[in-house]
Amino acid sequence: MNTVPSSQHYHPAIKTFHWLVAVLVFVVWPLGFLLGMVKSGFHNDFFFWHASLGFTIFWLMLAWLCVRFLADTPPKPSDMPAWQAAFAHLNQWLLYLSLISQPLIGFLLASAHHGTFFWFGVIPIPSPLGQATGIAPTLAELHEFFAWVILVLVGLHICGALYHRIIRRDETLSRMT
Repeated sequence: MNTVPSSQHYHPAIKTFHWLVAVLVFVVWPLGFLLGMVKSGFHNDFFFWHASLGFTIFWLMLAWLCVRFLADTPPKPSDMPAWQAAFAHLNQWLLYLSLISQPLIGFLLASAHHGTFFWFGVIPIPSPLGQATGIAPTLAELHEFFAWVILVLVGLHICGALYHRIIRRDETLSRMT
């Protein structure tokens, strides 16, 4: 039974975006990591799913932020030390920034290599760069960098949630479930 008052919960749309993006990140990240290792016919399949789901994350994040700015957010626990609240806030906004930047850089990278990007193989998204293979190595480095940044930020986010659940035994985690 959930004992947190409804005013202490995130809006249902925010919860939905949170968990959808979380699942997609846990699918897209390993696909991207494995892309460099897969050389057979599966490479195109991995790329297709990595790119299409990554681009989906981009649009979900934009929608999430729109809702985030319109909906009330529950306050941090009153007994949370100020430094923890500031760190959690910083990590949250760095995650938002990274989860928007990363798919955008990935889209530009795919565009630089292939021109038009076909989202899920159906919806053509024209390249803002044309085929610009000269910029592709820089975009690839940025894309890899942000992948690791996201992994660290997600790890910190999970550690914070577990800290509140296991050590503090408070209801912070219940706000998003």
